[in-house]
Amino acid sequence: MHNKSHPTRYLLLAAILMLLSACATQLRGTGDMGVIIERASGSVQVINTTQRASLGRVAGLGDLSHASVVYSRDERFAYVFGRDGGLTKVDILKQKIDKRIMQSGNSIGGAISQDGGLVAVSNYEPGGVRVFDAQTLELVADIPAVYMEEKRSKVVGLVDAPGQRFVFSLYDAGEIWIADFSQGREPAITKFHKVGKQPYDGLISGDGRYYIAGLFGEDGLALLDLWQPEQGVKRILDHYGKGWRQMPVYKMPHLEGWAIADEYAFLPAVGLNEVLVVSRRNWKEVTRIAVHGQPVFVMARPDGRQIWVNFAFPNNDTVEVIDTLSLKKIQTLKPGKAVLHMEFTPRGEEVWISARDDNRVSVYDTGNFKLKAMLSAEKPSGIFMTSRAHRIGL
Repeated sequence: MHNKSHPTRYLLLAAILMLLSACATQLRGTGDMGVIIERASGSVQVINTTQRASLGRVAGLGDLSHASVVYSRDERFAYVFGRDGGLTKVDILKQKIDKRIMQSGNSIGGAISQDGGLVAVSNYEPGGVRVFDAQTLELVADIPAVYMEEKRSKVVGLVDAPGQRFVFSLYDAGEIWIADFSQGREPAITKFHKVGKQPYDGLISGDGRYYIAGLFGEDGLALLDLWQPEQGVKRILDHYGKGWRQMPVYKMPHLEGWAIADEYAFLPAVGLNEVLVVSRRNWKEVTRIAVHGQPVFVMARPDGRQIWVNFAFPNNDTVEVIDTLSLKKIQTLKPGKAVLHMEFTPRGEEVWISARDDNRVSVYDTGNFKLKAMLSAEKPSGIFMTSRAHRIGL
């Protein structure tokens, strides 16, 4: 009798092991996935937008009271920026933390570079930007936001820009800086001084050309043309709010989203119950749209056909929808108490809306405004789909 093992047996055993491994780890694409920030528990919920379902939860992410997320270019890893200075790389397929570091004492957001190789974080304490290797989270560059020789400023409005650049604003200094990593890991810094008082947030147009910083300390916004930075920073909407009774600001508006439709840009007015409509041709105000409260997010559906607006306390149970052809409000929704964020599915047929105080996320059809699904979540705030991986400035 032949006692030697036949090679076919080894091949059969290997095939069985591969089959068992495939069964144990379900194959899944990432294009219809995302995460929901659960701010009270320091966790993120991993979601699937096709099934409108939660896939699991990843805990241990620290203080997520003002958290934001960017994605690796393959959409597998979510980089979560915590308010406590934590930077966490989350594997959304394995639903676990891949790497985590404490990079500062107080951070406010971040961005990922054009090539996906660098992750930058904007910090309040110590004031500045720190840049890390996206794979290992090893420190690549430390950019202190120093002004007036020895003072350090809080950094806000950090975005990625074409040409392997990061652009950000210095809240205390009234400056905008560009950090250019196109020549390697030692950045070239370009500084623009006296752009306006207390820039509180920044955004970049979807084509990567225009960076706009909102100003809290005075009326108007600061515009930088990144195609022609040598022209310097231009003030736009310099007199919005002048002559109006400005109300207390209950929550600073966010400029993320860059609501653009056709020839218009739609921006939240600080301290006013209005959305500003601005011509993209000359950056002058066209009109204002009265809304339910002080707008926080003014976001365009991906096709630009609608603008969705949520509001600061005490009107934060409401979302209004504006038609971009008529510039009229066409729908009012009540998704729940303390609506903090909205996120469209990649092609805009649905929108996910978080209601922190009702511990839920609601999914609406953007065509007929019907409620499609509700998911339970622990004090949800930001919602971030993986489609952000392929968009500038998000």
